[in-house]
Amino acid sequence: MLAKLVYPHQGNSFLSRIFSKLFKKKKKIVLGIYGPVNSGKTTLANRICMDFVGEKLGSVSRVPHETRSVSIMENVSLKLKNGSSLIMDVIDTPGIATRITYRSFLRYGFKKEEALERAAEAARGVIEAIKSMERVDVALIVLDSTKDPTSQVNWVIAGNLKARDVPYIVVANKIDLPYSKPLRVEKAFIEDKVVPISALRGDNMEKLYDAIIEVAAS
Repeated sequence: MLAKLVYPHQGNSFLSRIFSKLFKKKKKIVLGIYGPVNSGKTTLANRICMDFVGEKLGSVSRVPHETRSVSIMENVSLKLKNGSSLIMDVIDTPGIATRITYRSFLRYGFKKEEALERAAEAARGVIEAIKSMERVDVALIVLDSTKDPTSQVNWVIAGNLKARDVPYIVVANKIDLPYSKPLRVEKAFIEDKVVPISALRGDNMEKLYDAIIEVAAS
């Protein structure tokens, strides 16, 4: 059908102009940020939102499962120096875990009753995080590059995204720390796109933004 719409004298230049206009149009996506507990998801969400909106999305804490519900920043306009752009709704999600126990909260000074409530909230947060994958166009799996990337929870996250046909980028976070081993993350996810960054310092963020636009366009 396409050939019937092209006049002979216009040739490939006509098609080039049409496709060029199509690809220059801004596309809006939903970007979901996932990962295990304390991998730096909210720090990354804040970095993205601060870079392009000037506002933080959530609070950061050393206490596990501090993010207990999905947070959204709408209409984040990602604009790069090379002229690429993308409109995103950024979703920050609770840390995903395969095992949650109230005892982990006791170590942070919570009383037993408070710890039990926190554990229940964390469990609900995991369910909410998994459910949110249904409305995501592109996902970031944020991993702490100082830790073993082959843990069960990481495969659970990747498996859930694959089951929903959601393209994702593996983010090897915390490369500013002395024991960071981003190469270990790349080897564990050898078939996936891996981008090493420091969400805290902003290292390699331009490379991550390029990757998001590339995956969104594919």
